Amino acid sequence: MTAATRVRIATRESPLALWQAHHVQRRLLELEPSLDVQLVPMTTLGDQLLGSPLSAVGGKGLFVKELETAMLEQRADIAVHSMKDVPAQQPAGLCLSAFLAGEDPRDAFVSNTYSSVAELPQGAHVGTSSLRRSTQLRGLRPDLQISPLRGNVGTRLRKLDEGGYDAILLAAAGLQRLGLGQRIREYLDVERFVPAIGQGVIGIECREDDQATRALLARLHDPQTTQRLIAERALNSRLGGACQVPVAGHARIHNGELHLQALVGDPASVRQVRDEIRGPVEDAENLGISLAERLLNAGARDILQSLGVL
Repeated sequence: MTAATRVRIATRESPLALWQAHHVQRRLLELEPSLDVQLVPMTTLGDQLLGSPLSAVGGKGLFVKELETAMLEQRADIAVHSMKDVPAQQPAGLCLSAFLAGEDPRDAFVSNTYSSVAELPQGAHVGTSSLRRSTQLRGLRPDLQISPLRGNVGTRLRKLDEGGYDAILLAAAGLQRLGLGQRIREYLDVERFVPAIGQGVIGIECREDDQATRALLARLHDPQTTQRLIAERALNSRLGGACQVPVAGHARIHNGELHLQALVGDPASVRQVRDEIRGPVEDAENLGISLAERLLNAGARDILQSLGVL
């Protein structure tokens, strides 16, 4: 097998996506200083359709489709993704070849006036682009006014600063990567506010038949993060993997045991079905599927069927 000499990285043009692509570029050059590593920035449909909630225009897959097409058409060799944006099912011919060590998976509460969700006054206005976040927030504070908030991190912070919202919710990892961790007023604990599948993890996708690039990416691969994602994505796949349903899942590993907690919510109410499971790390996929089945039997099936997912 010939070693890779050039790697073209397909990436979205948002500041966070470019940070992630540059991060992977640096990591690759640390491995092989002679590599020619180029960025191929592009605007995805998800970046263009900012006037509607993601669930109404096709889901998170809109952020990866153009990048995947560029790889399949040989215009790029790899794509760098926030794993929370990658659908459960992948196109034929592509594979997820590496997961970098996961960073902070928590959601972050950001406000210029209030220090926590609990401190928000009755009827406060909160912005979030996520059905998962809004459903869990309604469960904690049904009195709040929650409105859709789209755009990149900078755009969302600007709308907060202009007075459009009393607070907004964002992924902690994204703020930290952009050097904006000081904007976080409260980290939402994963026990009460379950993160998105894959939140905080950077994944690298490439063509399945590109053995040289896959061998290179394998050197960046973090095994423990991989086992976590196997469990989370198996759970998501069994639940239909749809963006129009608030599905949350987060796995942790301690002393060889994997602990997976999950939630399915009803977007039209405060109803939530929660459960968790523990087992050996090597059973990650089966644990994800088993927990999904338990959620389905506990009421998630009714929610998913009412939304046309199952």
